[in-house]
Amino acid sequence: MPVASRFVTLGVLICCSVRFLVAQAISASPAQVQEHIKKVTACLRSVVVVKDDPHPCTPLAERMAQLHVPGVSIAVIHNGSIEWVRGFGVKQIGGASVDPDTLFQAGSISKPVAALAALHLVQEGKLSLDADVNTELVNWKVPASPLANGKPVTLRELLTHTAGFTVHGFPGYAADTPVPTLIEVLDGQKPANTPPIRLQSEPGSQWNYSGGGYMVMQQILVDTAKEPFPTLLHDTVLAPIGMTHSTYRQPLPSNLQSDAATPYRSDGTAVSGGAHTYPEMAAAGLWTTPSDLARYEIEVEKSLDGKANHVLSKELTQQMLTSGKGEWGLGVEIGGSASDPYFTHGGANEGFRNLFVAYEHHGDGAVVMTNSDNGVALLKEIIESIATEYGWPDFQPVIRTQVKVDHTVLARYLGAYQFDPKLSIAFVLDGDQLMAQVNNQPKFPVFPQSRTTFFAKIVDASSNFLRMIKDTCHTWSCIETVNRGSS
Repeated sequence: MPVASRFVTLGVLICCSVRFLVAQAISASPAQVQEHIKKVTACLRSVVVVKDDPHPCTPLAERMAQLHVPGVSIAVIHNGSIEWVRGFGVKQIGGASVDPDTLFQAGSISKPVAALAALHLVQEGKLSLDADVNTELVNWKVPASPLANGKPVTLRELLTHTAGFTVHGFPGYAADTPVPTLIEVLDGQKPANTPPIRLQSEPGSQWNYSGGGYMVMQQILVDTAKEPFPTLLHDTVLAPIGMTHSTYRQPLPSNLQSDAATPYRSDGTAVSGGAHTYPEMAAAGLWTTPSDLARYEIEVEKSLDGKANHVLSKELTQQMLTSGKGEWGLGVEIGGSASDPYFTHGGANEGFRNLFVAYEHHGDGAVVMTNSDNGVALLKEIIESIATEYGWPDFQPVIRTQVKVDHTVLARYLGAYQFDPKLSIAFVLDGDQLMAQVNNQPKFPVFPQSRTTFFAKIVDASSNFLRMIKDTCHTWSCIETVNRGSS
């Protein structure tokens, strides 16, 4: 992965069903479960750990305070069942504690759950994965575009983010502001606050994450089922799986609001007016709990094994989890090794950050949900801690060696490096600490591995300054900096 991309990015054990079933029969004792919880929450480490660091980790409660994250909810799956669920912190500052039934906005985790409904309609023969979606759309059509090169959009491409649509994500609508219809969102018409959802590349030609594509999918499902999207999702996915504390209804019904976490900004202040409303339901509209998302994970794991096919057949689940362009399946990202893959998805709505991971073959996984924009750093640290405690083959910390570099050497690298019109990385000194800033995002510290190579702790990323400077050099003074750095 290129250096610049690394700085921008902050997102097996058992191989046969017989051994999987044996593992299911093994359950931890209450004392063992409590010990797991204690170890997971006692020692959170950054994604990158410095070798011989005397203070390599921080307790969860302290880390939450550092990041201004009021509430966290965690569910852990082990050997094919939910082993524990625990809430930490509060739903609202000064209010009740987070508990297993506390509702969070799932953000983009809405997509993989909604994808099950689309695939269920495929299974029933009401939709096709590979037909032109304009033959299935009724109340809206994909506008013609010369960029399509005559190729139609398919449902498979919508689910895998390869359809070529614009609009990455959605900010939602604050309280007391008008909320657009689905058609208004698709066409970018007021009061919609996002541009029209249109083709920007040839369908199937490349991977490009698009919440806009999932809005096209939402329209297809509504047109096909001829019923409201929340009703369709309840009947085809949520109820069959047992996700009894989940809904796509937007805004959240008044009778459920007392169960909901309040969203917070990165500075610790509450989102004005509370949770935003998301008419973009398939892309961002799910309210849920870690327990319910864990049930989704278990359903997929068991469906793949042919043991619990409440929504999808084994064969269609296999298609769903087949990695394609961008390492994505039908609604989920695929990671891990070829022999021990996992499926995963993150989610980010205003004031909420969430992540789930589930292994396909050995019944392990986890869900972490937070009610803060700063939750993104905490998610990875918690997943890493769970992975360490339960012996997962992935999500282990990277170990790096830090050295001392003279202040005069650090000063040589200060300035901004423009890689392209949309990407710049600036380096400044805060005392003796070198700080990096990608575009206008918050600054973060970087640490020397040598006189010319530095690494970040918040993401597995390192940078050779000589290479960076050469890549962005346009003047003789810049070239002189390269020469000084190599001396």
